[in-house]
Amino acid sequence: MRVDVWSDVVCPWCYLGKRRFERALAGFTHRDEVEVVYHSFELDPRMPRGEAVPKVPLLAKKFGKGEAEVHAMEARLARLAAEDGLEYNLEDSVIGNTFDAHRLLHLARERGLQAEVTERFFSAYFTERRSVFDEESLVSVATDAGLDADDVRRVLKSDEYADDVRADVARARELGVNGVPFFVLDDRYGVSGAQSIETFEAALRQAYAGPLPK
Repeated sequence: MRVDVWSDVVCPWCYLGKRRFERALAGFTHRDEVEVVYHSFELDPRMPRGEAVPKVPLLAKKFGKGEAEVHAMEARLARLAAEDGLEYNLEDSVIGNTFDAHRLLHLARERGLQAEVTERFFSAYFTERRSVFDEESLVSVATDAGLDADDVRRVLKSDEYADDVRADVARARELGVNGVPFFVLDDRYGVSGAQSIETFEAALRQAYAGPLPK
């Protein structure tokens, strides 16, 4: 059985959803028969590539809130993540365009390292407050997870995998996805958001059992 996951590397709910799904999968009887594939989704594709800006003012403007409200919102999110064993350090973090990070995730999939690189991008950004936007930062983080530095630089200096990222985004639109994370189990069952472990467990069982008889 295959599980397709649309997410963005700067989406805090995506990291939380990833961890909850992994915990559900770890307890699933048929976990060794499940393939998990990550797909690209850009929360803000309009941001210029290769640059990073302070996140709080941008979110305040986006949501029409004061910066104090955004700080409080992020503090609540960090506490929620901690309940699932994740360390979020969101103060003074930056944000930027994730198109190039997604291109590297396609390289990672080709190299059999997509799970490792996906996890590394999340932990670097949310726990270590590292940039995942400029070339040097992307090279450093991606090689931490096992990718070859020359491969990474080659991809970043080209348009390699750009069409793959766009195809993922287009497929998300076809599915009606307007927020992430979004999980599709066995190409039939959709689960939206960072649901509870119990919800993911039930979805796995239902998808594995197959369609209901007509």
